[in-house]
Amino acid sequence: MIRDIGSLYADALELLKQLIAIPSFSKGESDTADLLCHFFEKREIPYQRIGNNIWAYNKHFIEGKPTILLNSHHDTVKPNAGYTRDPFLPTEQEGKLFGLGSNDAGGCLVSLIAAFLFYYDEDHLAYNICLLASAEEEISGKNGVEKAYPQLRTVDFAIVGEPTLLDLAIAEKGLMVLDCKAHGLAGHAAREEGENAIYKALEAIEWFKTFRFPKESAFLGPVKMSVTLIHSGSQHNVVPASCTFVVDVRTTDAYTNQQVLDVIRQHVQVDVFPRSTRLNPSVISIDHPVVQAGISLGAKIYGSPTMSDQALLPIPSLKVGPGDSARSHSADEFIYLHEIQDGIRFYVDLLGKIL
Repeated sequence: MIRDIGSLYADALELLKQLIAIPSFSKGESDTADLLCHFFEKREIPYQRIGNNIWAYNKHFIEGKPTILLNSHHDTVKPNAGYTRDPFLPTEQEGKLFGLGSNDAGGCLVSLIAAFLFYYDEDHLAYNICLLASAEEEISGKNGVEKAYPQLRTVDFAIVGEPTLLDLAIAEKGLMVLDCKAHGLAGHAAREEGENAIYKALEAIEWFKTFRFPKESAFLGPVKMSVTLIHSGSQHNVVPASCTFVVDVRTTDAYTNQQVLDVIRQHVQVDVFPRSTRLNPSVISIDHPVVQAGISLGAKIYGSPTMSDQALLPIPSLKVGPGDSARSHSADEFIYLHEIQDGIRFYVDLLGKIL
């Protein structure tokens, strides 16, 4: 297997261009999945596939040895209306590669694949390596990493490829969306009739606005709750019997999603229905060997406000990768060519310190 960084970069760049040229919106990634399968077949690397998720193991996998998961995704969001370029035409210009998914997270994916290839047939590694290219990350879909993970051999921790400017996101916020409903009693607005559900909802909304959870995350700060939608009433002269509103809750590693939900239900006098509790916050110890390895390479540590497949991985995970999160989902998305080179070298060096 090729272990020259320059050759790995050339292959990674060509793969990224091919990925960009193929539409791969969430739930529609079958063609990019086929491309990745062909990529491994061409190199005679055994792989497995479930849905649009593809994974492979290093050549000298040894049962009982701890395993590192390398994960990034090959789905994209849809291009927004601000694009001035063809989002599916990979174009090099002024040291940049333009194209949908180039930054989020194609650059990370091909860099992780390059690092996987670097160590693929290396013998006597301290860890096994599993590479997973997952689907539906952009929508946290149930047919993405959540579907693939149970099919993997046991893994001990993960490196999740997302654009972080090669800094180390050692904590990441989780998400709950809550549908809330206040109950009242309908009546005529002109008379002292009914029980106004809006007023009951306002009491709960005031609580969501002012409550502070006692524990705060060292890297993510406090749990954040924002009321974002509200609906009530049918006409001006009828006291409404119900009022519904939606709360966006960004959780931290100080609490599980279920713990946050339990506290909310204890304090508000409205029905609270979570759309899901599965998108949990994540954290990895600063003392973990992979974090210490990254720090020794000069990377900074921080807490990330954006979500990734970390939310669905029930193991410690570190989020790091080439590219800039600020470019994700932007018009005329791009990644610098040197960022891909730097990403490959960083992943190789990071793994080298623990393998």
